[in-house]
Amino acid sequence: MSNTFKPIYRIGHAVSKFVFQNLLQAEGYGINNVPTKGPFLLACNHASFLDPFVAGCFFDRDIYFFARKSLFKPGIGKYILDQFNAIPVDRDSGKDVSALKRVLELLKKDQGVLIFLEGTRSFDGSLQPAQKGIGLMACKTQVPVVPTHIIGSFDVWGREGKYPKLFINKIAVVYGPPLYPKSYDFPDDPNRYQKAADIINAAIAKLKEPFIEAI
Repeated sequence: MSNTFKPIYRIGHAVSKFVFQNLLQAEGYGINNVPTKGPFLLACNHASFLDPFVAGCFFDRDIYFFARKSLFKPGIGKYILDQFNAIPVDRDSGKDVSALKRVLELLKKDQGVLIFLEGTRSFDGSLQPAQKGIGLMACKTQVPVVPTHIIGSFDVWGREGKYPKLFINKIAVVYGPPLYPKSYDFPDDPNRYQKAADIINAAIAKLKEPFIEAI
């Protein structure tokens, strides 16, 4: 199923790519690993406010992502978030069933969804343990999972930073080969969803500087 054309999304996509490439010298690697059609999960680490934008700016497909439910206040703010494919999620409840249902619906419609495995931004920029939510979504939907490592975004605009540091630090986004169900889903494992999340997280951890230099 083709994406619904959203002018604001396309404009934002083009602006994001220009800003990241020209002000932050950002580069995307392994872009051909992102499926050009069909459902998939883009599984990323999370170290900066910039991550949702930089993760999806190097490929042309629309991508959906989670945003805190409290941001969806009636008015222009909610409209813009909807146009940018944001999915409201109640992070304080611990389990937002409506958000999970929304992801399942999107994947059934052959869309791509960005998931941050750690659940929240890293405090020091390092890769944190994965929450089992990504494992649950992957195992329930049986879709390809593209491990994606965002490198350098913490140095540009970390959790405690008030402003982004432009022209100083570089960002690299490394898209790894897709993981298919047979490599991450083990139904008989008592910790099935957490094991899947850990496998995906380990694939992200392998996408480091040597990988960038080798391609």
